Amino acid sequence: MEIKRLNIIITLGFVAIIGILIAQLLWTRQAYNLEDKKFNQKVNIALLEVVEKLSGGKTSFTENPVQNIANDYYVVNINNEFHPVVLEHYLKTEFTRFQINTDYVYALYNCHSDKMIYGKYIPKNQENSDKKGINFPKHKDLTYYFSIRFPDKATYLVSSLRFWYLLTFALIIILLVYVYSIYTIIQQKKFTELQRDFINNMTHEFKTPLSSILLASEALDKQESVQANAKLQTYTSIIINQSHKLNHHIEKILNIARTDTSGLSLKPQRIILLQFIQEIADTILQKDEDLSIKINIEDHISIIADEFHFTNIIYNLIDNSVKYCENHPEIVISSYKDSKGLYLKFKDNGMGIPAKNIPHIFDKFYRVNTKKSDEVTGFGLGLFYVKKIVQQHGWKISVENNADQGISITLFFPFKN
Repeated sequence: MEIKRLNIIITLGFVAIIGILIAQLLWTRQAYNLEDKKFNQKVNIALLEVVEKLSGGKTSFTENPVQNIANDYYVVNINNEFHPVVLEHYLKTEFTRFQINTDYVYALYNCHSDKMIYGKYIPKNQENSDKKGINFPKHKDLTYYFSIRFPDKATYLVSSLRFWYLLTFALIIILLVYVYSIYTIIQQKKFTELQRDFINNMTHEFKTPLSSILLASEALDKQESVQANAKLQTYTSIIINQSHKLNHHIEKILNIARTDTSGLSLKPQRIILLQFIQEIADTILQKDEDLSIKINIEDHISIIADEFHFTNIIYNLIDNSVKYCENHPEIVISSYKDSKGLYLKFKDNGMGIPAKNIPHIFDKFYRVNTKKSDEVTGFGLGLFYVKKIVQQHGWKISVENNADQGISITLFFPFKN
């Protein structure tokens, strides 16, 4: 169902972006056509002003003297002779007034030689006045006239619409990024599903022989010959303890795999912190006489949490402090409050974590590469599991190295408004 919903969202997003891009291209084309019409209108009005000034304010045309022969070519009819210098002056004046800021070329018709006489190439930058050869065909029906051609009209129109083209280019980039992102998400999803299926299959395959080992070793431990032999009893105890530890790791992997698939199922309830943590600490202290745990938490402090998962959090944090301590482990668990919420701090005297590795210690399968970590068994899933539970509850977790030795891990429980 989630995959189907994801496919629908991807398709709708893709169609929406394509639709916006097509609309943008149509708007850009329409804007270009409007700019072309606007340019032609300005040129026509400017040339009509030039005709009026060349005619001394007296015009007797029954039709428009300005003819748009081609997209960039205009022919202007005049009833009397005029001087090229005067024409150039009026063209510059009117084109400047109507803000026609592009290169143009004008040519005059000589009725005596019956030929078009090259006039002059007028660039928008007067410094660049190199002549360019532009073809001006003769017009059959006119006697006194001049022609105007704009060789860079298309470039001028495009430059005036550069914002539209930049916006279109940006939309194309967005579309490409969207397609690439979707492709990456799909590939990552396939990889995650493959990884999860592999973990599920492998852990289930491990549990079958492991259960057989546990049954056999527990049965063996009950034999009179084994109980009478201290050395054999030690060996069977090692097998049973290590099998339980391996089973615990496998269960943790399965829980994480199930969490990735369907999320955690929490059963929140009120927990008195001091009593709850004290019971866990007493259980751990019974197994490890070298361990020291000090608890500085007020009696009345309580939180709302899932009892099972919160127990696992406490066990994981204390277990890590014990495993990564080279001397006698000493753990101080304390709490304090501020205006934002409650803080539960776990401070140890372990070997610490390099600063560059701290941002990654909550990543799945991540383990800090040290000599001690090579000696400690594990898959790098403990803190990943802790972070998952913390996020599911809406809490926060942070890690920092102590000034003297070890690290401090702080759980933050925000006050709900």
